[in-house]
Amino acid sequence: MPAVVVRVEKTADFDAITSVVDAAFGDPTVSAMVAWLRESPGYVPELAFVAEEAGHVVGYTMLSYVAVEGTDRRVLMLTPMAVRPDRQRRGIGTALGRAALAAADERGEPLVVVEGIPAYYPRFGFRPALDLGLLPPTPNIPEGAWMAIALAGYDTALRGRVVYPAGFLVP
Repeated sequence: MPAVVVRVEKTADFDAITSVVDAAFGDPTVSAMVAWLRESPGYVPELAFVAEEAGHVVGYTMLSYVAVEGTDRRVLMLTPMAVRPDRQRRGIGTALGRAALAAADERGEPLVVVEGIPAYYPRFGFRPALDLGLLPPTPNIPEGAWMAIALAGYDTALRGRVVYPAGFLVP
């Protein structure tokens, strides 16, 4: 089995990323969200990663900035985490998540939030975001799905409601 390489996305990857995200979620609104995030002020090109296997993109994740209400600070949001269905359960998502979090930590970022599967994200150190004083951007997020991880730049004074960017797809 070929080795999986995790690297920063390139413009040439965008079509393959769309295919992976669409296959993983079965919903083209998620890949549309990725395209929208790339055009938003919160996009950080060096925090968007692909997993490549035998030269083919098989996984994708990105971190982008979101605001914290009542502060002038931003935190990172991890979304989406996508692995092609036929490549899932092989550690590709874990490799992507670790690479993204390590890159954010190296930049001195304070926190990463995620709206995700409660049984999956704790492997990276995510815990309920409320424990860190971060309220969800919408009450529609299922209990347990709103999580955060504190990084090297964490400041305990950074608390409040996370605000998704205007135009972001909110459930």
